[in-house]
Amino acid sequence: MVSLRARLFIIIMRLMSMKDEGILNVEENRKNLENRVFLFRKPKNVKVEQVSIEGISGEWLFPPKSYKDCAIIYLHGGSYNAGSLNTHRGIAARIGKTSEIPVLCLDYSLAPENPFPAGLEDVITAYKWLIDQKGIKSNKIIIAGDSAGGGLALATLIKLREETISLPAAAVCLSPWTDLALTGDSVETKTKEEIMATKIELQQSAEIYLKGTDSKNPLASPLYADLEGLPPLLLQTGTEEIILDDTTRFAEKAIKAKVDVTADIWPGMWHVFQIFGNLMPESKKAIKKIGEFIRNILF
Repeated sequence: MVSLRARLFIIIMRLMSMKDEGILNVEENRKNLENRVFLFRKPKNVKVEQVSIEGISGEWLFPPKSYKDCAIIYLHGGSYNAGSLNTHRGIAARIGKTSEIPVLCLDYSLAPENPFPAGLEDVITAYKWLIDQKGIKSNKIIIAGDSAGGGLALATLIKLREETISLPAAAVCLSPWTDLALTGDSVETKTKEEIMATKIELQQSAEIYLKGTDSKNPLASPLYADLEGLPPLLLQTGTEEIILDDTTRFAEKAIKAKVDVTADIWPGMWHVFQIFGNLMPESKKAIKKIGEFIRNILF
């Protein structure tokens, strides 16, 4: 049953008109995300430290208690054209705190300035840096992300496997966007229920990011990849999610490829509901489950 607090947030977000039905304005989209940061603040006792990785901006988030020989790479959402370290610091910090693992957040390249595969190349660079420069073993690294960042996390696994680079211990994906071709039924059937995204917004974002690349390219849309040999996966989303089928279909395909995958689907929840942290019970419990998954994988 959906909590009273969650129902209240649904009303508030509908009043705030979080969904965009018109022509996508990238700059306005970026500003809107930045203006909503007050809703998604990080825990006060998580330390922030800026870092530059071969020209890629990022930041470390250090929980009060953390294992120094492990790391979570966190990739923010924003449809590949928006989002920043600032907008997703809160959710990344909470995942780090509950798992007791330092988090490396990346300010990866965004479209339209830097379309596919620029962002993916940034993540690969950061992953190699963690191993080669920081001395963190691949089996002590988790790659996580939400929405576009969740899709990017899965694409990173596929690219690493292609390049025969040792894979991380696992991946955690929140409402992952795995199909930029938007062929899932939920894109149509969940239009009214979803409060955070629209089909037209996703279509325009995909076009901007792909810039002529096939929307079914496996490194842009992991749903179309060969998933054999991927590490354990936690895919977490809600039943009112406009791209719910991006999770369910990916999970089904992963199971057929004998991947250890958990599809954790929350009744009544919407796109990246976890970003609300401690503000509602569902997001708090979901993040706790993420922490438990990560600790079980690493220790």
